[in-house]
Amino acid sequence: MTPPEAALPPGVSPEGVNGAPAMAVLAALLDRSVQQIAEAAADARWYDRETIRAASDVWDNNLFPLFRAAHSARPRTRERRALAALKWMAGISEHRRRWMTEQAGVAGYDIGPLLSMAEPYVPGRDHRGHVMAPLPRAVTVACVEELLPDYDLAAAEVSHLRVERAGADLTALLQLAVPRRFAVEEGGDLAPARLNLALDRVTEAAFDLSDTRGAVLDPRIDGIDVSVGAGGRLRADAAEYWCDDRSWHRSAAGRRADAVTPPRDRRSGRPEPPPSDGKLGAVAYAAAVLLRHVMWEIRSVRYPGEADRVPVSALCRAFEGAGAAVLAAGSAPRADREAAFRDLIRVWADRGGPVLARSFAGVLRSSAGRDDLIEADEDPVRAPSPLNETPRPPEPPRAALVMAAWTAARAPGHPAEAQLQLALPGRPSAPWRLRSLSCPTPHAFRLAGAAFQGPGALARTGKATGPSSLGLHRGALYVATEEGWSASAD
Repeated sequence: MTPPEAALPPGVSPEGVNGAPAMAVLAALLDRSVQQIAEAAADARWYDRETIRAASDVWDNNLFPLFRAAHSARPRTRERRALAALKWMAGISEHRRRWMTEQAGVAGYDIGPLLSMAEPYVPGRDHRGHVMAPLPRAVTVACVEELLPDYDLAAAEVSHLRVERAGADLTALLQLAVPRRFAVEEGGDLAPARLNLALDRVTEAAFDLSDTRGAVLDPRIDGIDVSVGAGGRLRADAAEYWCDDRSWHRSAAGRRADAVTPPRDRRSGRPEPPPSDGKLGAVAYAAAVLLRHVMWEIRSVRYPGEADRVPVSALCRAFEGAGAAVLAAGSAPRADREAAFRDLIRVWADRGGPVLARSFAGVLRSSAGRDDLIEADEDPVRAPSPLNETPRPPEPPRAALVMAAWTAARAPGHPAEAQLQLALPGRPSAPWRLRSLSCPTPHAFRLAGAAFQGPGALARTGKATGPSSLGLHRGALYVATEEGWSASAD
């Protein structure tokens, strides 16, 4: 039975929101995600891994609601399902809601009236009933003054530092192991708490792993200064912090929060998940499975070591306009709908080329039980991998630093590690490509902001399989190890 018009939110008609069909908005958000991802990966020298991760992560739980809505023949049912999907999508966080509003605006839709304002933040409680540390919040003078009575920043040790390009800007993540000034409960976690600092628009960076003890946070009107040790420093326009500490409820700040935090409520503040009514046809289901798998694959760039193995640009070329295409296939007459989705899958495979077509066929076979939708060449030798389209450049090599990270030893079997992402050139006029490499137990790791100034000569000593070093921009980056690298810098 078709739901009554009264079931739609105020201001929303079966024709959409402010004249814009909700289904069109939902499809446009998918297309904007693909466009954002493509732009963030277009030039390895300006690679924006976080944008790629965030834009693909949107569709983890939202692709099937989109397909169910698009698959609805009746406009009223389609709008009801699309509206539910949009509300569910926005309910995860205020950050997600802002992203949706911004990207819908780029596509020409104003969805502000559709999405209710986010609920005010209220500290939560864990399964034990203990109040939990707040979500990330801006680093201010008041926040630092709240931290100091509970945590000994002067005795903090750097456990992780990552400085990374995000398009034209730099970002940084600094994690500090910080001793508590308060007693934990009997049987509690005695390991230091972890203070996380995420810095945006980094303008200065200096770090040396020989000098990692002690930290000072200095919020200013024009940004934030973070000092590490005697000579380490990060300066940025803005920063957020959050604390990972299962004993936070015992701190002075935690006790104050506990006094005003209501008991744990099992109900979630998020909207109800979109209804799962509306069965997809077998081929439409296969198309949804394939597209979700591709978004998962793209999202795997969140692991720095995986970023150079994912053919992000090729996948975006294959799925350009996927939102509008899914909507068009779902709008076909019922008798023609499965054929429309079959044609769509084959368009995606044709755009991807032989290598991706074989990969898509494998996904459809293993995850949707279909081996009849893509005619893929089974000979893996016939086409080059999109990850290795260009030959290695001649010596001397040049590189642009995209990301540099150092992680302290965590436990036996988890030694300290350095990770680098470099943009490397191919032959003239060929695109630059991304290369991820790491080394265990580096005995030197020095980083200055000048290391990110663009392409430069890559200085190397030793062999990649043994004692060796890598340097860039006259030592602005210098990493040395006795144990070799996970990959060569070629």
